[in-house]
Amino acid sequence: MGAQARADGRIDKIWPSLAAVVADVRDGATVLVGGFGDAGAPFGLLHALLDQGARGLTIVSNNAGSGEVGIAALLKAGRVARIVCSFPKTSGSTVFEELYRAGRIELELVPQGTLAERMRAAGAGIGAFFTPTGAGTMLADGKETRILDGREQVLEYPIHADVALIRADRADRW
Repeated sequence: MGAQARADGRIDKIWPSLAAVVADVRDGATVLVGGFGDAGAPFGLLHALLDQGARGLTIVSNNAGSGEVGIAALLKAGRVARIVCSFPKTSGSTVFEELYRAGRIELELVPQGTLAERMRAAGAGIGAFFTPTGAGTMLADGKETRILDGREQVLEYPIHADVALIRADRADRW
């Protein structure tokens, strides 16, 4: 399914169901998840992904979910192997905490602005970039650093994804 050519030659990106949107997400996929905490989270798509059954996912999001819905539901079902986020411990995020303490999920903690820039870099074809954010902290451990323009900076690599799930009230066919 997916984008279909219409009789007039334009592309129609309207999908028939949430299940169809996530049908091709494979095991081990990297999934970008929009939203800020629960605000703007694509719960319908996340639950469709849960029903779809993909495993070993890497979730890239602002947070690690809360309660037992959305990202937290995927975590609880054991579908997520790794999470890349800025705020793993938020109000009501007990599922992530339990999995992390048990060593059943990998966490890459990334400052919020760096997270956004790493995603943007992937979309723009940028191979890597230096940022002063995180320099001199545990977040820079094991990463290349350089002094640029008199400041210590950390080399960060883009985050490439297989799919991005976002929530929107309205969209056009393009």
